[in-house]
Amino acid sequence: MEMKEMQREVDRWIAPFGYWHPLANLARLTEEVGELSREVNHRWGPKTKKPSEETADLALEMGDILFVVAAMANQMNIDLEDAFRKVIAKYEERDKDRWQRKD
Repeated sequence: MEMKEMQREVDRWIAPFGYWHPLANLARLTEEVGELSREVNHRWGPKTKKPSEETADLALEMGDILFVVAAMANQMNIDLEDAFRKVIAKYEERDKDRWQRKD
C-alpha cells in the first residue's frame, strides 16, 4: 500500500467520527511509541517481562504508529509521500559520508 492510499484509508475510517484534537493525537502517538518501546525493551533491553505479560506483536505496534501518523498528516494537510521523499533526500545529502558502508 502506498502512503497516499494509507492516508485515504485512515481518513475513510476516521472521517465519520471526526478527527481528534492535534494534541490528543500527539498524546496517542506518544502512547503507541511507548508500547513499541516497552516491547523492544522486553526483548532486547534489560527489562524482562513479568511471567503474566504477553508478548506484543511488533508489527501491530508499528502499524498503530503509522495509523496515528497518517491521521495527524491528514488533519494537517501533509502529504506523507512528499515528506518522506524530502527526508530521504536530506539524509542522502547530509549523511552520505557519515558512516562506513558494509559493502
